[in-house]
Amino acid sequence: MSNPSQKSFPVTWDQFHRDSRALAWRLAGLGTFDAVVAIARGGLVPAAIVARELNIRTVETVACKSYDHQNQSGIKVLKEISQPVLDLSAKGGKILIVDDLVDTGNTARVVRDMLPGAHFATVYAKPKGRDLVDTFITEVSQDTWIFFPWDLDVAYVAPISGGTD
Repeated sequence: MSNPSQKSFPVTWDQFHRDSRALAWRLAGLGTFDAVVAIARGGLVPAAIVARELNIRTVETVACKSYDHQNQSGIKVLKEISQPVLDLSAKGGKILIVDDLVDTGNTARVVRDMLPGAHFATVYAKPKGRDLVDTFITEVSQDTWIFFPWDLDVAYVAPISGGTD
């Protein structure tokens, strides 16, 4: 974490799976989606879980980069959404966009512009970006850094007392 006053929110694989399934449950009440677009890379895992749970067979990706480790910068689109999915959306198809987190909303704005009629869902949301998503599971404060399971490794932690056993 670049800012010592930032809060840390580590998420395990089990918790992320539960939260992604909870997102699918919430989305299930909205009817059938024709395609899901995962925002790579963070949205790949929850999009796969949501696609499985909702039986969505058309899975697409859009790749955007806004972070170098923990430093946010301008948005770069590294991979566009495929033309067949854009065409499906233009013809009135119901498209679902999935990401792990909406933070400042910068990535969400870029992807929303690509698919303005899509339903945008994230597992986690921070206040600055919360209004850009239609569905999310857990809100965390803006000063919280979420450590996703792919960012973590199991390691020894010393006892609070400072002892070694």
